[in-house]
Order: sequence, then C-alpha cells, then structure tokens
Amino acid sequence: MFLERNPRFVSRLTRDTLAMILAGGRGGRLANLTDWRTKPAVPFGGKFRLIDFPLSNCINSGIRRIQVLTQYKAHSLIQHVQRGWGFLRGEFGEFVELVPAQQRLDRPLWYAGTADAVYQSLDIVKAHNPEYVLVLAGDHVYKMDYGPMIARHVESGADMTVGCVETPLEKARAFGVMSVDEHGQVLAFTEKPESPEPVPGDDATALVSMGIYVFNRDFLEQVLREDAENPASTRDFGRDVIPTAIHDARVVAHPFRDPQTDQQPYWRDVGTVDAFYEANQELIGSSPELDIYDENWPIWTYQAQLPPAKFTTGTVAGEQVPGMAVDSMVSGGDIINGAVVRHSLLFSQVVVEANSVVEDSVILPAVSVGRNCRIRNAVIDEGCRIPDDTVIGHYPEQDRRYYHVSPRGIVLVTAEMLGQDVNHVR
Repeated sequence: MFLERNPRFVSRLTRDTLAMILAGGRGGRLANLTDWRTKPAVPFGGKFRLIDFPLSNCINSGIRRIQVLTQYKAHSLIQHVQRGWGFLRGEFGEFVELVPAQQRLDRPLWYAGTADAVYQSLDIVKAHNPEYVLVLAGDHVYKMDYGPMIARHVESGADMTVGCVETPLEKARAFGVMSVDEHGQVLAFTEKPESPEPVPGDDATALVSMGIYVFNRDFLEQVLREDAENPASTRDFGRDVIPTAIHDARVVAHPFRDPQTDQQPYWRDVGTVDAFYEANQELIGSSPELDIYDENWPIWTYQAQLPPAKFTTGTVAGEQVPGMAVDSMVSGGDIINGAVVRHSLLFSQVVVEANSVVEDSVILPAVSVGRNCRIRNAVIDEGCRIPDDTVIGHYPEQDRRYYHVSPRGIVLVTAEMLGQDVNHVR
C-alpha cells in the first residue's frame, strides 16, 4: 500500500479533511434521559459526554477542522463544546464549529434527516474548501483512528466509503446492513431490515454501518443536491443516499479493525436505556474492553475543577459507620458518608448519605441520595434528590408506577418523576 511506503500520506489527507458530526438527534429510545438534552450531550463514563468520543477521535487522528451540527435541545451540548473544545487555534486553520439548524428561505423547516442536515450546511463546507468530508454520528462510543479509513478511501478510488462492523444478526436489525464483494465494494445497503443478510460463511453475523462516511467533497455536493430534489426521499443517508450511490458511483466498505491484532475493536451504540446502562457498567471491570485510561488515545472533555472524592464516617443508629465504595468508579466532588456503594459508577458531585446502599447502578452528576435508601439496577439522572428511605430497583411493580423501567428491568429515575424542578438538568 502507498500508505506503508509514505508515512506522510495520512497526515496530508487528514489535513485536507473536514469532519461533520451529526449531533442534532433526540435519541428517543433513551426515554427520559433525552427529555431535556440531545443524545450526544448525555453523560457517559463518569466524566464524559457522548459527543466527546467522535471529537476526541478527530483530534487524535489529526483532523482539526470540525463542525458540530445541532438541533434538538442543544443548549447543554453547545455549552459543553464551548467550554471544553475551545483550545484549537484559529490562526492555524483549526476549529470546532457549532452549526445550529437554520431555517431555509424556500422551506421554513428544520433538518428533515441526516442527509438534509449536511445538505443545509453545504455552503459552509464549500467555504472551508476541504478535499474530503468525514461525516460522523455524535452518539456512539468508540476509539478510532480515522486516518487509515480516509487513506483507504483515496487508494480505492471510492466516491464514498462507509465504516462498518460485524454485529450479531439479532442486533443488526437496528442498523444499516450491507453486503460487499471480495474487493470491499458495497453491493447492497438496507436500513434497519427485518431480516438482515448475514456475511458469507457466518449465518449469525451481519455487516452493519457505523454511521461513519468519507466523501469526496464534489461527490457529496452532487449526491445531496440530487437527494434534495427527489420528493420521495426521506433525506437520510442510510435510507436514501447510500442505496442511490451504490448504483451510480463507487461505494467502498471500510471494516473497523485493529491494525495490530486484526480484531474488531470496541464500538457501542448506546441508543437504549439498557445499552447505556450496560456500556457504563462495563467500565467498572478490572479489564474493560474500552480503555478510558489509555494515554496513547485520550478522551478529551470539559470537566469542572472539583475536589477529590471523599469517604466519610456517618452515624447509623448511634454508631459510626465508614463510607465505602467496592468494585466501583467514583468521580471528583463525590461524598460517600457512611454509605455503601457496590459495583456502581458515580459521576461528579454525587452525595450518598448514611445507611444507604447503592448497587449495580449508574448515578449521573449532582445527585444526592438521602439516608436509609436502597437503590439497585438503576440509572439516576442528573440533579435528582432522592428522599430519605427511598427504595428503587427492589419492587418492580412499584418502580413501574413511578419510574421508567426498561425491558431488562433497569429503572430510570429523573427529577421530573420525583416531582422536582428540572431546570437544573444539563
């Protein structure tokens, strides 16, 4: 490969690439977690937000021209990006640009779909004059060097390249499923099929899109203008643009593989409450598949300056009981006061008061748990104030009466469900 012969090949390509992160969706399958924030702004992993993963991948890949396209309830996302991603130097042509949805003169509509979001920003794309455009979803959790994918795009002579992973057949129904020939050219693409086509030789696995696309800029403009003129289009990359491009142009698949092990790395779509809970819980293990401690590929974010977590002795029935966390992750500003936290992930500024037990749970920032509470198998949303003696996750019928319970039995609790002010939720 030319890439192996010329190590500067990838750096030149990434320098000529503009990344566009689609961050306008609500993500309704996350239930009440996205009542007051867009899905890419949902907290993840103790200190991050989902948007931090594609942004960090871009920076670590050498892509420093980035647009974030926003729409639904974007205030917390905009605030986070402004606070945490303003370190790039404009005089060097580097930026993270926030692009809100803009009503057009011809039709006063918001983004009609993923393809329409990019189409409405074509004038901004042309102003930056990139050679290649990298389109990314803003709500997936993974670490990926985009350089090799862009290099494959150029070397293969593709008009469009689609990042893909192999996924169990029963889960593939939630994604765009593709079939490819022996050279990696995409032959067919079906968005969220009822019966996904398995990969040859493996009836239990399908090849699905990661929602990552590389385009030649001129081709992107052409295909989006044609899509905009098609009255039957739903303005979606998966449903409309990719199937059309397969017939009219060269579309190539790029398998997401570790170049050293040839194994498929970690990639998660945390699009449901169960998936969100499981992905956070996976981080607690001693050797999680997603290594957020990797200094060679850091995940950048904004984080408030907070004091260290504190474990204090609380009074229970007149006795002094130490606070403790076992097999758990805790964050800055947390106070565990005479309580027990087991196999749980606590975001910043969480307070758990005396004689309470939190087990197998994900507690988002600024939550306070009162005395004598019993919480397990739960996701507690940001800013909730759990009253003394509250029991969550122990009595399913009671949980369903007051909270959202996922198909797997995970209890999602928000401030609104507790009858509390939701204005503080970020």
